[in-house]
Amino acid sequence: MTLPHPTADQINLPNVLAVLGDPTRLAIVRYLASKEGVPLNCSQFLDLGSKTNLSYHLAKLREAGVTRTEVVGTSRLITLRRDDLDARFPGLLDSVIAAAVDDPALPAVGAAEIEVRA
Repeated sequence: MTLPHPTADQINLPNVLAVLGDPTRLAIVRYLASKEGVPLNCSQFLDLGSKTNLSYHLAKLREAGVTRTEVVGTSRLITLRRDDLDARFPGLLDSVIAAAVDDPALPAVGAAEIEVRA
């Protein structure tokens, strides 16, 4: 099973900004950025809400081209599409993540593990 993803050329700024405007989705992106290059199972985000709610947020991120979801058996492995986003909008992702690092309004996911990417 393969899930649909936009190509790098189909990723557009209004969709990316709209998706990142949600605190839960921004918390997911912040956490993915702290684990750069490591595919994370969707269960890693369960402290952000119910499975149904989490599935909705992960789908929105995938549909906007912010994340890539790979189906492996019954698992979904999520990664940040940093290369594609950096190619389309240089510096945007780093700016958004840097602004979100210490935002107390964002839901916590793996808060003790989050590191700022240099």
